[in-house]
Amino acid sequence: MTKWVYSFGNGLNEGRAEMRNLLGGKGANLAEMASIGLPVPPGFTITTEVCSAFYDNGRKYPADLQAQVGAAMQRIEDAMGLRFGDADAPLLVSVRSGARVSMPGMMDTVLNLGLNDRTVEGLARSSGDERFAWDSYRRFVQMYGSVVMGVAHHHFEDVLDQFKRTLGVIDDTAISAAQWREVVKAYHEIIREHTGQEFPSDPQAQLWGAIGAVFGSWMNPRANTYRRLHDIPASWGTAVNVQSMVFGNMGDDCATGVCFTRDPSTGENVFYGEYLVNAQGEDVVAGIRTPQPMSCARAEEGQHPMETVLPDAYAELLRVRSLLERHYRDMQDIEFTVQRNVLYLLQTRNGKRTAAAALKIAIDMAREGLISKEDAICRVPATSLDQLLHPALDPKAERVQLTRGLPASPGAASGAVVFTAEECEARAARGEDVILVRVETSPEDVHGMHAARGVLTARGGMTSHAAVVARGMGRVCVAGAGSVHIDYATMVMTIDGHSIAEGDWITLDGSTGAVYLGRVATIPPILSDDFNTLMGWADSIRRLGVRANAETPDDAKTACRFGAEGIGLARTEHMFFGPDRIGHVRQMIIADEETVRQRAINALLVFQRDDFVSIFRIMAGLPVTVRLLDPPLHEFLPHAEAEFAEVATALGRTVEEIRARCASLAEANPMLGHRGCRLGLTNPEIYAMQVRAIIEAALQVSDETGKGIVPEIMIPLVATKAELEVARRAAEAEITAVLQERGAALDYRIGTMIELPRAAIQAGEIAHHADFFSFGTNDLTQTTFGLSRDDAGSFLPFYVDHGLLPKDPFVSIDREGVGALVRMGVERGRAAHPGLKLGICGEHGGDPDSIAFFDEVGLDYVSCSPFRVPVARLAAAQAALAHRKENAAA
Repeated sequence: MTKWVYSFGNGLNEGRAEMRNLLGGKGANLAEMASIGLPVPPGFTITTEVCSAFYDNGRKYPADLQAQVGAAMQRIEDAMGLRFGDADAPLLVSVRSGARVSMPGMMDTVLNLGLNDRTVEGLARSSGDERFAWDSYRRFVQMYGSVVMGVAHHHFEDVLDQFKRTLGVIDDTAISAAQWREVVKAYHEIIREHTGQEFPSDPQAQLWGAIGAVFGSWMNPRANTYRRLHDIPASWGTAVNVQSMVFGNMGDDCATGVCFTRDPSTGENVFYGEYLVNAQGEDVVAGIRTPQPMSCARAEEGQHPMETVLPDAYAELLRVRSLLERHYRDMQDIEFTVQRNVLYLLQTRNGKRTAAAALKIAIDMAREGLISKEDAICRVPATSLDQLLHPALDPKAERVQLTRGLPASPGAASGAVVFTAEECEARAARGEDVILVRVETSPEDVHGMHAARGVLTARGGMTSHAAVVARGMGRVCVAGAGSVHIDYATMVMTIDGHSIAEGDWITLDGSTGAVYLGRVATIPPILSDDFNTLMGWADSIRRLGVRANAETPDDAKTACRFGAEGIGLARTEHMFFGPDRIGHVRQMIIADEETVRQRAINALLVFQRDDFVSIFRIMAGLPVTVRLLDPPLHEFLPHAEAEFAEVATALGRTVEEIRARCASLAEANPMLGHRGCRLGLTNPEIYAMQVRAIIEAALQVSDETGKGIVPEIMIPLVATKAELEVARRAAEAEITAVLQERGAALDYRIGTMIELPRAAIQAGEIAHHADFFSFGTNDLTQTTFGLSRDDAGSFLPFYVDHGLLPKDPFVSIDREGVGALVRMGVERGRAAHPGLKLGICGEHGGDPDSIAFFDEVGLDYVSCSPFRVPVARLAAAQAALAHRKENAAA
């Protein structure tokens, strides 16, 4: 018989931390905490396999699940001395989701399950607090009605707000038991009105309704969006955790809170978190009440830290903090409840953190001896390093501060104010910079948060939904800015007398919590010593070299600053669009007379030589791969009337003649037309000019610096051995001519870009005439899939969303198709030419998953955009460690 249910707590712990794929992260950690003696209320976990079966079988459960759940509920009853549905001593439970990776707020939770009109009276008698019992009941009805029965949350909130206004109170704690009774009646009526059904009074029906709702929430829109953004497969499913309730809302000796064993924003080794007295857990993350700090050191005037309000529970929590960090060897995010001064732990998980915090925590823990240097390298997600490159506000820039909230996620961002996630996503899709402004965010806003440059909320603390999700996404966030008042009807917010409409610009400083009017200038980030330390550790382990794609001096300097070991792709066509050059390029392409064409080419030679001199100087002897001209010709032809007139004047022709000449050069599919080596073979004087410019620049810089410059000349879009053979012969003839003119010697390399399927298949033949291959995976993906990345955006998201493709193949390498061609090219090229240098210069060179594949197939280096160089360096080290681990296991 398949085991679908695993119990934990009260001495029976059937799970362990290593079982997170089966039990989900929450269930596995609850069992683990209970097994090491921590105070965990007893419960059980329904496995992720049930979720898979639920969806595979038309939302039906395995036949023996109900019996296993019944037995597990009996164990909770025995442990607590309470009975589920008993009118005198009722057992109440929570029903929560628990995926194998944390998805904060994306799925559904139900608390206080088991209450009805009879059991609420029993809870009142057993607790001695009628107000608490009815408060718990109204929470349950609201949560169950919303999560399970589909009644919009705001209907309940509207009723409660009206009650408060009538009573003249602000806090929920000011409402009496009798008044809560009236609220519950109103909630029941809301459910009848919106569903046509009665609220279920049978606790068993409540239990299975909640279990079904949690499994159902795995496929809700916000969970689907979150999984897509974080590459979480839908096939993983979620577990369901049923756990006996403990109550933080029974009085002033009760509390609930969320804490981190280290600061999740900075990584500082300090206890960090927030709590609320006389509250339940949802109150903290929802931002309905203003939470209080944990420690006196973090408290401001007028605040009431847990250290002084509940000193015994706080001291126990400090002990738990230390124990959990040593046990899990990572920073922990802990949810807790204090009931009658007794601490209970409801969850621990590896805490989400900013990239800066991840970096500091990894380095600090390695130095503390908690983890190894190799562990530290693997603890920092390579893609998160992008967050470290966020700009900061220029200290010299003028600014008008509107308000200050909590510094929830660092960096600085400016943008137009928008008030809905939908509008945020729509404007971002049009290329606009936007700031999402909300009273408080909810999981339904996740798509807007992802599209925004930053997020501003009026309510919520450092552990609110906005703060946690923004940090995980690397978005700037200022939370809990209490002076922000939003009118969703007029789409205007007011801040201390300032009125800001949708579309007006503001600037957020997520590092200080400040909000400024308009756009404030920024400065580039300063990389910390911890960053340099981690990069040094990574460089000592990685096998793959890391170069940058760069063709301007600024790009080359940035690449060097981030540790690039050379330039893997300098695209010369990008050098030809300057206003002082484009005219000569057009004359070179359009002119019929050889003398006119040669005059234009001679003019371009001077520009090209200067370009290469600048790059060779900056790279100071590091390898530089220059790709010869690879332009779809239409990109250079004139389009506007003024451009036609300019070319006509330069060539002494009429505008009509120039227009006719351009029409004769037009191509139906220019990306597969007269470009790459085809252009160089039919117009050899163009490539000859470029080769001469490269060699003359290399000789000049070698003489200046005394360093041996070894240029690498790349011939693009080769499909046949003959193309490369002829193109190489022509290039070497020009190189020989230059060296003879100068009476000099120079080492150089000539290779090709493998960007066509035929080239990969014929790599063994092509390799006989190449010193190196560089895989151009952008075009290789286009030609393998038979689609244009410029046009595929209209349907590729559909393919990914519907499982037709696991990922966008232009973002992460298609291992089975494009990757198979790369592997073939590597194997056949090296078999024919054992000393062949192999690299990749497509956009995949900065994608960690793709880098792992390139390391696996044995490339020598990857090349990516300059700002992705740190990502590639760390990803290459992580790939090397992963392969080392795989080999050890084998």
